[in-house]
Amino acid sequence: MSRKGWLLFIAVSIFWGIPYLFIKIAVQELDPSVVVFARAVIAATILIPMAVHARTILQLFRHWPTLLIFSLIHMFGSFLLISYGEQHLSSSLSSLLIAANPLLVAVLALGFDKSERVNGFRLLGLLVGLIGLIVLLGFDLRGDGQQWLGALFILLAATGYAIGALMLKHEPLVKMSRVSVAAAECSITAILLLPFTITRLPSSIPSPQVLVSLLILGLICTALALPTFFALIAEVGASRGSVITYINPAISVLLGVTFLHEQFTIATVAGFLLIIGGSYLSTTGSLPFRAARKLPKSEVD
Repeated sequence: MSRKGWLLFIAVSIFWGIPYLFIKIAVQELDPSVVVFARAVIAATILIPMAVHARTILQLFRHWPTLLIFSLIHMFGSFLLISYGEQHLSSSLSSLLIAANPLLVAVLALGFDKSERVNGFRLLGLLVGLIGLIVLLGFDLRGDGQQWLGALFILLAATGYAIGALMLKHEPLVKMSRVSVAAAECSITAILLLPFTITRLPSSIPSPQVLVSLLILGLICTALALPTFFALIAEVGASRGSVITYINPAISVLLGVTFLHEQFTIATVAGFLLIIGGSYLSTTGSLPFRAARKLPKSEVD
């Protein structure tokens, strides 16, 4: 990948590595629909003026059917499913399950996008990364039926992310302003959730930590993260861009262990190493020493 691609990759990995902690905090006091609604409204408040200032807001109305479908799949459905899923799962395990995203992109690409099909070292990297995630937390789903339901919600959300990543590569979304698409996605989600949110508002003001969590989810994990993610997909493609879900759990685990006292074992170290190796293979398609031997002498020096 290019230097720009790596910088975007690192940024999105951070932006989407931290939300699991704050979602877990927020759903302890608020209904998931309220959490997603607040997140969408905060982000839309930032993104809509940016789209208006860039004079790209009008293009949204010409392609509203595509934007509606994209928003339903990529944000409305996925954000809700993750928030409901985290009512029954730890933040760490939720991020592990979301890591199925790159493999889902590869599977969907078999039928819908030849340019995104992976093979060779890239496919090996995806598999190594998934093994690392399984090792990371032991994939412990031995709880009651509610825990399995939460896992199903998270996997469905990962599927929505995979479909959304592929849609971003094709017309008309690929030709639209990234800020405009993000603004539309947040606005549509907020409008659709408004009737549900009104009936599920809390009877008292949430705690300070919940309010801070909502702000971080809206400002950083949505308003800042969405345009950055769209830029990443445009720069490196859907399958490579989706590999951020192999880095996100590393950040999520660290936060979960530090602030929520979630489990940390020797398997965590092994999982991290496999994740890093799998991410490198799946993004570059080659081993480090092979890539170095292919570089011109002037670039190696």
